[in-house]
Amino acid sequence: MEELRYLEASQAAGKAFYMRQIQGPITMLNLLRYREIADYSQHQDLAPSEPVSGQLAYQAYMKHTLPFLEEIGSELLFFGRGGAWLIGPESELWDAVLLVKHPSVTEFLSFAQNEAYLQGVGHRTAALLDSRLLPIELQSL
Repeated sequence: MEELRYLEASQAAGKAFYMRQIQGPITMLNLLRYREIADYSQHQDLAPSEPVSGQLAYQAYMKHTLPFLEEIGSELLFFGRGGAWLIGPESELWDAVLLVKHPSVTEFLSFAQNEAYLQGVGHRTAALLDSRLLPIELQSL
């Protein structure tokens, strides 16, 4: 049985996210698993002249993406190396963890639909074998 992989939000997940009607800032927790060698077969126009690792392809994605995030007031809070869980399934390994804070759901959605941003999203697709994206809403204790 093939392992399920997640690289894009489903329509149902996107609708449920929007329907949460989150007010104020939203932080996105990204868990990333890189391909050993980036797969640019679906985005040959973005492919480098020589094969690169998934990690290097993701760096190209971030270089492309950061100006669009900054333009809407989003902030890269954390980018770090992952590994094995301290608490969690041994079979689930993540290469990197990323936290991005967006001013609002509306700003996040405008970023995610920006045509200029979307022109470089193929670097992300080429880079990743699997991912998770968890919207985190600020909550008082």
